[in-house]
Amino acid sequence: MQHELSPSGDRSGRGEVSDEELLRVIADFLDMGYVENIVAMFKQEPRYYRWTGQLLQDERFAVRLGISVLFEYLVQERPHEVGLAVPSLAEALESDLARVRGEAVSVLGIIGTPEALAHVRTMVNDPDPQVTEVVRDILAARE
Repeated sequence: MQHELSPSGDRSGRGEVSDEELLRVIADFLDMGYVENIVAMFKQEPRYYRWTGQLLQDERFAVRLGISVLFEYLVQERPHEVGLAVPSLAEALESDLARVRGEAVSVLGIIGTPEALAHVRTMVNDPDPQVTEVVRDILAARE
């Protein structure tokens, strides 16, 4: 019988998967359009919110779009938890890639908490005009 390695590297036989593998599974499910499955996963394990910024770095458009759809669901179903993603999204705002910054701004706008919107405001002078347009649209809709 073959056992999988647990995150700590031991052969526990419990079939545990690493965070990297879970992150890959979440991204793949979003890519395939299985947002409802990911909603269920986030409801079961709130630590996944910390991975939002990493997920936005995926090159696949469907993954990034899936994150927005995911948060539209979660804002309705788990408004008390969505703020857990803000630190991860704040880190994504520092990305060299405008698409990552823009997606992070969009998700922060969906979250819409005062803390999330404070991070959106910091991007009003982003060097990329598309990012600043998203920022202005969010702020105009919220204020």
